[in-house]
Amino acid sequence: MRVIDSHTEGEPTRVILSGGPDLGTGSVAQRAMALAQDHAAFCDSVVQEPRGTAALVAALLVPPSLPDCAAGVIYFNTVGNLGMCGHASIGTAITLAHLGQIGPGVHKLETPVGVVTLELHSEHEASITNVESYRLHKDVTVDVDGLGQFTGDIAWGGNWFFITRNLPCALDFANIDQLRDASLRIRKCLEMQGWTGTDSAWIDHIVLIGPSQNADARNFVLCPGGSYDRSPCGTGTSALLACLAADGTLAPGTEWLQESIIGSTYKLQYAPGDAGRIVPTIRGRAWVTAEADLHFAPTDPYANGIRDPRR
Repeated sequence: MRVIDSHTEGEPTRVILSGGPDLGTGSVAQRAMALAQDHAAFCDSVVQEPRGTAALVAALLVPPSLPDCAAGVIYFNTVGNLGMCGHASIGTAITLAHLGQIGPGVHKLETPVGVVTLELHSEHEASITNVESYRLHKDVTVDVDGLGQFTGDIAWGGNWFFITRNLPCALDFANIDQLRDASLRIRKCLEMQGWTGTDSAWIDHIVLIGPSQNADARNFVLCPGGSYDRSPCGTGTSALLACLAADGTLAPGTEWLQESIIGSTYKLQYAPGDAGRIVPTIRGRAWVTAEADLHFAPTDPYANGIRDPRR
């Protein structure tokens, strides 16, 4: 299996160029469903240990069903498919440029949740115009034993997020373990209280947001598999902008600089969408880190990855 690895502001992406399963024809959304239903072992083999890590997002390139798209892409991590992924879209754009398949300018990607537009600014920088984002619930409060109350918004930015400004501790890199533990407990409380996205969707991401000395805000983002986002999280910050827009605290076209827990940043702004939604644009940097062939020996007991039985 031929892959190219990259990182976007610290968060890794693995673009699969060849060696993936036959997903048939149809839209990228339909093929993403086929991947999730019929090819779990393939996905595990790419992103689970020993080849992968909980922080890794894979981007499987597939032919687009829409003629004006440069590529189709299906995102997945150690838990399963992702509808959209901001950092992986930027990583995919930089990878396509590295391969000579796109040049500077505007291009389209077909994703499972719709078409996203990307603009390649240079060999290491790109912007992604994300899917329409919106807030579903405002001021949802959960009680976490030993930590107290956390009040936040439930919002969509391509994935589902609970976004809170109630912090269990300072947003410092040294507090990663404490921030992760609190976020896992918040997510569990949301599940126990029956909070979901539309169509009973799991709220699989938690965003803890606070002040920054270098940006408009700093965040810690818990990802579905229990890892944390090294980047500021493109879909999460899209969801945040939807909440700011709904509150009237950020005007269309105004730049928002978002800092991650490791200090990397995205530049964002939004345009109005339909029915009170917004269309966010995320600008960030990515670098190719490796080109590799993944090998799958028939005698390898962990060829299909090591899946955590607790999940």
